[in-house]
Amino acid sequence: VDQGNTVAVIEHNLEVIKTADWIVDLGPEGGDGGGEIVAAGTPEDIAAVEASYTGRFLDELLHRRRKRVASSAAE
Repeated sequence: VDQGNTVAVIEHNLEVIKTADWIVDLGPEGGDGGGEIVAAGTPEDIAAVEASYTGRFLDELLHRRRKRVASSAAE
């Protein structure tokens, strides 16, 4: 990665996903109900896609983080 190489990771942990530079979200379901690209982009891009299950949960996680940062800045 430090040399500019790309690393592809299959991940389900949102704490890891939220730190990615770029996400390709496959779905919409698992198994036979999936295999399509539902969304692609930054974590913020994915969070804005209502059709993405990952995006819905990621939006909550990112929203909580933004709220915490804003309240810390206000103190």
